[in-house]
Amino acid sequence: MALRGRGGAGAIGSTERRRVAAPARLGYTRCMAEASVGPGNAPRREPSSSSNFLTDRVEADLAEGKNGGRVVTRFPPEPNGFLHIGHAKSILLNFGLAARFGGQTHLRFDDTNPTTEDTSYVEAIEADVRWLGCEWSRLTYASDFFERMYACAERLVREGHAYVDTQPQEAIREQRGAFDRPGVASPFRERPAEESLDLLRRMRAGELPDGAAVLRARIDMAHPNVLMRDPLLYRIRHAHHHRTGDRWCIYPMYDFAHPLEDAFEGVTHSICTLEFESNRELYDWVLDHLGPWEPRPRQYEFARLALGYTVLSKRKLLQLVNEKRVSGWDDPRMPTLAGLRRRGVTPEALRDFAELIGVAKNNSVVDIGKLEFALRADLERRAPRAMAVLSPLPVEVTTWPAGRIEELTLPWWPGEPERGTRQVPFGRELLIEREDFAEDPPAGWKRLAPGREVRLAGGYVVRCDEVVRGPAGEVKALRVSHDPASFGEGAPRRGLGAVHWVHATRSLPAPVRLYDRLFAVAQPDAEPDFLAALNPDSLTVAAGARVEPALGEAAPGTRWQFLRQGYFFADPVDSRPGAPAFNRTLTLKDTWAARAAKPAEPPPPKPRREAPAGGGEAGPARRSRADARAEQRAATPELADRFARYRGLGLSEEDADVLTADLATAGYFDAALAAHPRAASVARWLTNDLLGLAQGRELAALPLDGAAFGRFVALVDAGRLPAAAAKALLADLVARGGEPAARMTELGLERIDDRGAVAAAVERALAARAAEVERYRAGEKKLFGFLLGAAMRETQGSADPALVRSVLQEQLG
Repeated sequence: MALRGRGGAGAIGSTERRRVAAPARLGYTRCMAEASVGPGNAPRREPSSSSNFLTDRVEADLAEGKNGGRVVTRFPPEPNGFLHIGHAKSILLNFGLAARFGGQTHLRFDDTNPTTEDTSYVEAIEADVRWLGCEWSRLTYASDFFERMYACAERLVREGHAYVDTQPQEAIREQRGAFDRPGVASPFRERPAEESLDLLRRMRAGELPDGAAVLRARIDMAHPNVLMRDPLLYRIRHAHHHRTGDRWCIYPMYDFAHPLEDAFEGVTHSICTLEFESNRELYDWVLDHLGPWEPRPRQYEFARLALGYTVLSKRKLLQLVNEKRVSGWDDPRMPTLAGLRRRGVTPEALRDFAELIGVAKNNSVVDIGKLEFALRADLERRAPRAMAVLSPLPVEVTTWPAGRIEELTLPWWPGEPERGTRQVPFGRELLIEREDFAEDPPAGWKRLAPGREVRLAGGYVVRCDEVVRGPAGEVKALRVSHDPASFGEGAPRRGLGAVHWVHATRSLPAPVRLYDRLFAVAQPDAEPDFLAALNPDSLTVAAGARVEPALGEAAPGTRWQFLRQGYFFADPVDSRPGAPAFNRTLTLKDTWAARAAKPAEPPPPKPRREAPAGGGEAGPARRSRADARAEQRAATPELADRFARYRGLGLSEEDADVLTADLATAGYFDAALAAHPRAASVARWLTNDLLGLAQGRELAALPLDGAAFGRFVALVDAGRLPAAAAKALLADLVARGGEPAARMTELGLERIDDRGAVAAAVERALAARAAEVERYRAGEKKLFGFLLGAAMRETQGSADPALVRSVLQEQLG
């Protein structure tokens, strides 16, 4: 991001643009670091190299000679929205993993759903990936491979592995059954290959309407993994595609397209988030029946990012935009990369954050304090100091000659004048922060009060002599006297507090937007209505703010620390030469943690203790939690037996380790298994969600016992709850208890698949928004997203979004 300015050492708006070749950390990388800074940019530190289970996997593959020594990863976003901070973790991981081993990373757009995708999203995604410092070796689209995918579909039909089903979608969904109920074969499952092939070609030719037929894989209707029960491979969708236009009217499903794209591109390691763990079986089935492939892609899963005080669901982010709860995708309160960039966050800070949280196999909610810690550490190094008064209180220095202005030379970096200085005007009429004066100060007050002295930052010591009041007795201004001997070389230091200030007339007005966390609760996704958790103070504007004159030349896109206020960013859109506008990136201290009486900063990761080069003792290494649990199992045979039994049930070593942390946790898990014997699902919900909601409490102390928890997971596996509704129900059960099925019904969270019920809900939503419906029908098509959000809320988020969209389109005409 180039900045305007005079250039030169210490010039405001100077910029340094550089490429940094550095080793990857944790599989993340600094492919290219681009810094947009103010004067005196601090040098970046070189990252260290460390490992995780994915780097270990790649190293093992290379050692075994797999894939011909190649490492190819990919980042495959769907172009239906803007990227967010969770995508940044995936981008850095995929690009970093390949860079660490001298491999390649492809940027691939998964454009298989023409109704939600747009070229504007493609352009935004490309810009975000580049901003993070990553350059792809190949740019592809799923649509590049539509012809090859279709050929694969015909091959499956010819070889007896797929058939065309002409039943309604509702019948297919019902026949697939659930975990506790086997599937029922379609009456068209044994349709002759020639007939299915003819129907498939008619589907492609556009002879059949949407929903009239689908192509299904012929696998196993009794398979324990519901996804393997003759899954859909192609569906009809008559919609204009942003790249292929109207050339296609059938589109591949994700589970069919994803493995084929990886194979076509020569991807070796397909890195996905944990929600695709169950899809891996189908991923392998597709490749096994359409190979051989060289290299043969393999899918691996890691924990996606869940961040406190944040929502990362694209649907919810789109709702925030469409309902104008925020100003757009790049609103600085949004967790999108565009929003973070406009707030002043740097790509280096995001890479530091990714390194701090690491790569895990189990989902958990990351404390947002860790992100803010990484931001402060980054901005502290790069942001020069300046003065701004956000809520001005006039101050008259009565002992200063009227009309006289003294230009004080102050450094941008206190104590480091060699990194640049600027001139700050001092005169009779000044402004200080209103909160820096107290008529009846508390104990320990080190700011201004009647009869007390304070130093004006970088300038003179003044004493408050008189308070000027308004008609209602309010404080309107202060009259102070200054000590001429208190400034300059040799001036005595008095140990006083210091306040920032600006000249009343020589300072410049500048809108200053004070951004804060968008949500007021740590887990808004767990709330019945996430919109009710919005923080009403997430944006306030200091409309009367004044900044020192030098900041008038602050180039758009530069970063600053306003003394005692926080870190600020000259808005790249609204700032003008001589008329800057500033966005607050972050306060200087964690005020949220202070409210909760917690430490202000999360500690940085401690370096691993290494043995001295001479072979001496390095001192006792700190035990990890896994080590402590292993020792506990060694001392408790019953725990060791359960660990072995859980591994025998097919659980990963990590899950078995967590579940045998103690006998109480293992007992809770066993009680859940007795109610719902699908070990993988119960373990996943317990380790990924329940432990986080418990917030350190013993599971036995929760109002949700193990058996009830098992019944909750059974509801999810039976398909009766959408993912978001399941999380909301679990949070309610942890807080209040109750029978899961009954609470699901009371809260109205059960999935709605009945088209009539959805139609009634959509009709109610439209009736309540008649004005918007009329504007939409008059041609204001951008209101569709708003109306879709209203319809989804009317169903309380429990309906299939695709069904709601279809019904809404019908009712809108």
